Amino acid sequence: MSHQSSTESISLLLVEDNPGDVRLIEEAFNTASFDVSLHTEADGDAALEFLHERAASEDGPEVDLMLLDLNLPRTGGFEVLETIKDDPKLASLPVLVLTSSEATEDIVRSYELCANAYLTKPTDPDEFADIGRAVEAFWVEEATLPPVPG
Repeated sequence: MSHQSSTESISLLLVEDNPGDVRLIEEAFNTASFDVSLHTEADGDAALEFLHERAASEDGPEVDLMLLDLNLPRTGGFEVLETIKDDPKLASLPVLVLTSSEATEDIVRSYELCANAYLTKPTDPDEFADIGRAVEAFWVEEATLPPVPG
């Protein structure tokens, strides 16, 4: 998929285990001026399984962008990033880390593992809408996303 416009749709994979944060993120994207297809997985294993199914199937669901929490049950966010980075079919997937951690070592490690951006979750639920607007402004309207492998 190349440069987006606000009339096109974008497919997001949200990897988040906190149901409250999932709801806030869903609400943030429901107010976006672009069409969002949001698929949610609650742990790293399920997210990788979903991505591998997509990569293996011509009819699999497309994913344009991933929002990834670091603190996940089973397979954690860093391991998800490592797997994506090391898999030629997944390596071009843009990944935005969206986590509560402000630790410098988490930020550095995320970028070392080829995360495309690192966003800290807001502490105020009303500020989650800012995340949706930021993703729309940069990743949908400005950035050119790689084509989805098919």
